Amino acid sequence: MCLFLVSLPAVTPRIYSSDEIQYYSYLRSLWFDHDLSFENEYQYFYDHDVARSDGFHETFLERQTDTGRRINFGTIGCAILWSPFYAAGHLAAKSVGAPQDGFSTPYIAAVAYGSALYGFLAIVLAIACAARLGLNGFAAGVAVWLGTPLLFYMYVAPPFSHACSAFAVALFIYVWLRVRGEWRPAGLAALGAAGALMAMTREQDVFFAVAPAVDWALSRLRQGYGGPARDARREVRGAIVGVISAAACFLAVYSPQLAAYKIVNGHFGPHASVANKMKWYAPHAMQVLASPEHGYFVWTPLAALGMIGLAVALVLPPEGGSSLRRVGACLIVMTLLQVYVGGSVDSWTVAGGFGQRRFVALTAVLVIGLAQLDATWASRASRARWALVALAAVAVYWNVALTAEFAVGLMDRQRLEPARNAYDAVVTLPRSAPGLAYRYLFDRQSFYRANFVPR
Repeated sequence: MCLFLVSLPAVTPRIYSSDEIQYYSYLRSLWFDHDLSFENEYQYFYDHDVARSDGFHETFLERQTDTGRRINFGTIGCAILWSPFYAAGHLAAKSVGAPQDGFSTPYIAAVAYGSALYGFLAIVLAIACAARLGLNGFAAGVAVWLGTPLLFYMYVAPPFSHACSAFAVALFIYVWLRVRGEWRPAGLAALGAAGALMAMTREQDVFFAVAPAVDWALSRLRQGYGGPARDARREVRGAIVGVISAAACFLAVYSPQLAAYKIVNGHFGPHASVANKMKWYAPHAMQVLASPEHGYFVWTPLAALGMIGLAVALVLPPEGGSSLRRVGACLIVMTLLQVYVGGSVDSWTVAGGFGQRRFVALTAVLVIGLAQLDATWASRASRARWALVALAAVAVYWNVALTAEFAVGLMDRQRLEPARNAYDAVVTLPRSAPGLAYRYLFDRQSFYRANFVPR
């Protein structure tokens, strides 16, 4: 926690993209207007030169949904998670005499610091998940914190949904690992509630629920109902009650999102244009992982080490236990489903965003994978472990360097150019690091002025 508190000055309390505006508008509209009509929020950000990207006015200030409201492609989960911090921001605005309009600095800062805290809690939960599996995940957690795009979405652009998404998914995985031993109805109810929060934070995160569902089904099949008839009936009844409990809690917790869909879009689902950009045969699945300009493993090589760790979990020696094998297989399924969804979106490149940001939700999965890889190599050869440490250090530096390059304008924000960015990481950044660090901490706005030329 001390490390996180020390890092708070690095958080940027700023909104600058249309995605951030959409998620933030949910919260501001609910808090002040109580109507889920986002036109005044969109107009404010447009008038204040925050949202001037190509097509923003046409998409968000001209087009309408079937209910006559402005389009919002976001979900309500971030607003729910941010609300305690927003309340603190409201009190802060009163105490310092700032405008109490939901747009002034205390409100934006509250959301930014809230996101950063959720990103940190995602790491804490991921380490706890590793501990549930008998792994020491502390070093892996620090590596994933610094070596993946989570760092960017905690500190440079926190009003995106990704830090909250990492938290919600990590919470879901932690609950799953807690309840999977006995699958009691109360545990399944908690899992359903955690799954609803996860789905409300980012829609595609609902696919994480597939693997625990398969794990539950396999557990029931393996356990069987071959005992006395009375015991068999009790087991069947317990399974039915558990499923109903999970479904009921999911629907109860998810009801705010269903209501929001109905109010904004006129039906219980996202806007029709979301489905229109999906090609469900995943034509970009390989590119989303390995494209030289936009691939996940190119932007985030640490993720490749995490995936290797998950694969190692499948071939553990007998003392590793079948339970860890099952969990490893489920985590691989979670990863593949995220690749499938990411490769099915027309905008798979997420150009203009930092890295393959849709994979930030895999934070807990990567921590477990890295912790498994570390445990496996540590038990076999010290040289192998030092090699892992070296590879992880290079991957962490690569991510930190790209974060700095992106934040100060050293890189093309539409794509990664590995050769050029590697040169900047090795030559340009070390030379200018002191000056850039000073400006980032004490004159951050200089990076966002229109006339700023970083080179």
